[in-house]
Formats: sequence, structure tokens, C-alpha cells
Amino acid sequence: MKLFLSITLFLFSLSLQAQSTFFIKGKVFDDSTKLPMEGASVLCQNTTKGTITNKEGEFRMELPAGGHNLIISYTGFESEAIRISSSGDNSNDISIYLKKKEKKLEEVVIQASTEVKDGWNKYGQHFSDYFIGSTPFAKQCSIQNPEVLKFFYSKKKNKLKVKAEEPVVVMNYALGYKIQYQLDSFVYDYGTKFSTYVGVAFYTELDSTADQKQLWDKNREKAYFGSRLHFMRCYYDSTLAENGFVLEQLHTDSVTGKIKYTELKNPYDSAVYSLVDSVDKEINLFGKYRIVYNVEPMEKEYLIANKYPITAKEQLSTLELLNGFVITENGFFYEQTEVINSGYWAWKNLADQLPYDYWPKE
Repeated sequence: MKLFLSITLFLFSLSLQAQSTFFIKGKVFDDSTKLPMEGASVLCQNTTKGTITNKEGEFRMELPAGGHNLIISYTGFESEAIRISSSGDNSNDISIYLKKKEKKLEEVVIQASTEVKDGWNKYGQHFSDYFIGSTPFAKQCSIQNPEVLKFFYSKKKNKLKVKAEEPVVVMNYALGYKIQYQLDSFVYDYGTKFSTYVGVAFYTELDSTADQKQLWDKNREKAYFGSRLHFMRCYYDSTLAENGFVLEQLHTDSVTGKIKYTELKNPYDSAVYSLVDSVDKEINLFGKYRIVYNVEPMEKEYLIANKYPITAKEQLSTLELLNGFVITENGFFYEQTEVINSGYWAWKNLADQLPYDYWPKE
């Protein structure tokens, strides 16, 4: 069971690319024995920041200012997820209690009956196309340990499910990262052709020659500009228009039944955009919206795959907002499960995603 808590922590200034940081510290315990746990993994989700607990079960990390999900895990125990933020001045220690995993008998029976023994050979490429992606950058990525993946196919539901009890290791030679992805589940519905995956990514920067690092910097900028992370940071900073973003609301014409797009003229209107506290911004939008990024076009591969005109000049993505959401200064937002991507952003899977502590060089 994952527990989400809002915690505010001490914030201090650091003169590095105009970014500030804050410290987080705490202690991890075994819930049954109440004893401290040495060697528990403490990862900041979708960043390059992580550590392990010492003999006393203690940890301490320095993180970029903004919001994060902190993931605490230990082999044989249920992981805990804690939402943290730098928006306050409370520096108290966090105590985390991990519970031992208990697999339900019914789950064991279901998995035994639907597991595909040679799943990687049958579904490995399909899984990679929807997990890593099919973009140009995806061609430079590979899964290093496919043996940790377990494939389950339900003929009745016509769905493929993939799980992994160990982190899936992905080498991204396009952006220069080793990604350890704790995959909770991946589901592909053959009926709707819709896929979803849930998990935790931890990034490690690769080392190489100066020329290779320069190429990675260039590729990272290409992946960043126009991305959802870029959009969230611009929305937070009130700089959408200056950075080439246009926000349009989708609605269906009551007479013709056709879909229409109406530009949201002022996405910073007080009815839509407001402060949660002194730092975080709440966005009160609901329904479907199209995000237009008019600085760069979409890749030819995407246009061909979706039968769009090759001459298309803008990047088009759609956000379905089940509820409002809150953005923090590093572009982290919540609740993430209530913001659904489709269109161009949905095509950009793990191969084109960047950690929250990435910022383009000035």
C-alpha cells in the first residue's frame, strides 16, 4: 500500500543555474519489529537523486526545489510513496514504516493460469514499442534484463499485462541515461489499442567522451522543448505564450456534432490559476484541452504513423483533466493519475522522457 503525505521542508538558496535546493531526512523502520532498516532504498521518483539508509535506518538527501514523490523500498516489503515539497519551512524528520509483502492466493492462481512462459519472445517487441516507444530516440534504447519481465495474456479480456519483481534496466544511449524502472504494471488492451504503465523511474547519467556528452545535451534539449515537463514549467511561470504554447479547450458542436477548439485566452485568470500556498500553483481546469506547441513540428515518423500531413508545422497533444491539478516550481504536478495524455505527448514514452532535475543549459 502506498501512502501519500504532504510534507514541507527547509528551503535554502543555491547559486547553480538559478536553481535552489532543499534537504530531506528521515528514518526507515520494519513495521512489524519497529527496528530500523539498513540498506533500504530511498529514491526521488523520476530524478537522478537517490540513496540508501545507514545502519540506524537513516537517510539524508539534497533535492531540487519543487515537488517530488519519494519512494522507499526494500526487498520483500511493500514500497511507500511520500509526496514532499519545498514550499514550507518544516524540517522535521520523516519516519517510514515498511510492511512485509503478502501475495494473495487468488492473485497467485490468476497469474499461474495466464502467464505466458515464452512471453519475451512473443510480446517483447510489442511491450518495448509501447513502454520505451517507437520514436527515433527509442531506436537507441534497449532493455538489459528482459528476464525480470513476466507476461500475462487474458484471452477473455483480450489484454496483455506485464509485471516485474525487479527494476527493469533501460539503457538510453540517445539521452545518456541508465534508467532503473520499478514496473508495477503495464497493460495493453488489444480491443481499444490503449496502453498504460505504472511505476517508478530512477535515472543515472552515463559517462562518455566530451563529444558524446555534447550530443546528449543537444538531444536532451530536443526532448525537453515542447514536452509536458516544459509545458508544466511554463504554466507555473506564466510564460506559456512566450515559449510557444497555446491552450485550447475541446468541445462538441451541439448542431453539427463536430469537435471544435476554442483558445483559452487567459490561462492565468484567477478562476483558473491560483496560489495553493506561497509557491505552488493550482490549475482549475476540467475536461479536454489541446496543447499546441508552435516552435517545432512533430517528427515525420509520428505523422506517417498517424496519417497526418507531412507538412504539419505544430506539435499537437491532448490533455484530459479529470480534476484540477497543482504544479510545483520544478514542473512536478499532482494528482498525476487525473491528467491523461493523448496525441503527440502520448507517443513520447520512456525513450524521450527526462528526469525532474533536468534543466536545459542557458
